[in-house]
Amino acid sequence: MRNKLIIFLVLLISATSVVCAQEAKKEMIPLKYGATNEGKRQDPAMQKFRDNRLGIFIHWGLYAIPGGEWNGKVYGGAAEWLKSWAKVPADDWMKLMDQWNPNKFNAKQWAKMAKDMGAKYVKITTKHHEGFCLWPSKYSKYTVAQTHDKRDLLGEMVKAYNDEGIDVHFYFSVMDWSHPDYRYSIKSEEDSIAFNRFLEFTDNQLKELATRYPTVKDFWFDGTWDASVKKNSWWTAHAEQMLKEMVPGVTINSRLRADDKGKRHFDSNGRLMGDYESGYERRLPDPVKDLKVTQWDWEGCMTIPENQWGYHKDWSLSYVKTPIEVIDRVVHAVSMGGNMVVNFGPQADGDFRPEEKALSAAIGKWTKRYGAAIYGCDYAGFDKQDWGYYTRGKNGEVYMVVFNQPYSERLIVKTPKGISIEKASLLTTGEDITVVETTRNEYNVSVPKKNPGEPYVIQLKIRVAEGTKGVYRDALT
Repeated sequence: MRNKLIIFLVLLISATSVVCAQEAKKEMIPLKYGATNEGKRQDPAMQKFRDNRLGIFIHWGLYAIPGGEWNGKVYGGAAEWLKSWAKVPADDWMKLMDQWNPNKFNAKQWAKMAKDMGAKYVKITTKHHEGFCLWPSKYSKYTVAQTHDKRDLLGEMVKAYNDEGIDVHFYFSVMDWSHPDYRYSIKSEEDSIAFNRFLEFTDNQLKELATRYPTVKDFWFDGTWDASVKKNSWWTAHAEQMLKEMVPGVTINSRLRADDKGKRHFDSNGRLMGDYESGYERRLPDPVKDLKVTQWDWEGCMTIPENQWGYHKDWSLSYVKTPIEVIDRVVHAVSMGGNMVVNFGPQADGDFRPEEKALSAAIGKWTKRYGAAIYGCDYAGFDKQDWGYYTRGKNGEVYMVVFNQPYSERLIVKTPKGISIEKASLLTTGEDITVVETTRNEYNVSVPKKNPGEPYVIQLKIRVAEGTKGVYRDALT
């Protein structure tokens, strides 16, 4: 019996070793075009990207002219996809350039609106899927230079936002409905030759953007999901490297990249490609189930209506978020170590719709009071509570951002092991907030004496017990 037990244990150990070896082998898939970063980038440019936390997205192009309507029919889908929804031929679509007349466009006013909102950076659609360029590209006939307006709208925006101290990021769609050499898939030698010409064209446009506007801080790629791009993973790695050589410190989103096997965002070894994950679009990671995202940099982007990026004339077709709902999503992202970009779709005349202006002003009113809990903040390592979110400041302070005022007038706070609360105060006024320890690592934090009538922030001063600093630090990294 003893010998049988020994044999069983030997076989079990051998089997376990084989499984471990297989797992190790699985984790070591050789890739030529996989991830290039080891962990989070820690250089100053990436730290600035991370500290900014709140940005705005600008979706502006020819699609703003029809505003979701074609030949008398209103389409409920995203307005910038109207060409696809209505099956409009490329030549007919590009005739919209004859109507392009942004006579109310004022880059300085746009930048001032972003500044007042509290945005630290802006992502601008240099070229969306339709192929119309907001800069005078010498490689395309579909640009602002070929319209009646003829202004370098992108250049005006770059200067205006930079003058306000706002970092500029470039959205760029690789997919281009206007270009005859674009292919959704490669099915023949002819397709391959055509697509190689298209990739050369794309290289030229990217080089042009990087050269004309050297203050650009980020390239955010879109339209990279087609089989043609995934089959040319070499190009996605090449484009990233090319831009990083041309613009020192520039950041690149994960949406650009594909590895040797066609995996996107994360390579076949599970490693993030690019500098930050950009897979969270109109959704956010779960604050309990998806804490793995705190291990890398990421950015979410959201629309104000449920599904409209470019200007759509009828917002009644979908739910429109309130300012509080937008702020909630911003704080949600920061509490999990991410950035949030709020989208605006300017009208064809270059002005913003009244609803967008009002929402921007409301967000700015809040960020002026409570921005300390957003900018430069990160994941705090505390368990999520129903009343709101935690964020952590650079000096170790913890912020409680309260969205749901409890009837009990007590906010439950559960701290990680070895962390205790020394003091609590209302961020805006410095009012002392009562803290009562109810059991080990659990506290009741009182609400303010007077309800602020809006989401508010309580700042916690914490103490880390000796011998647990490393544990707490590890929970935050």
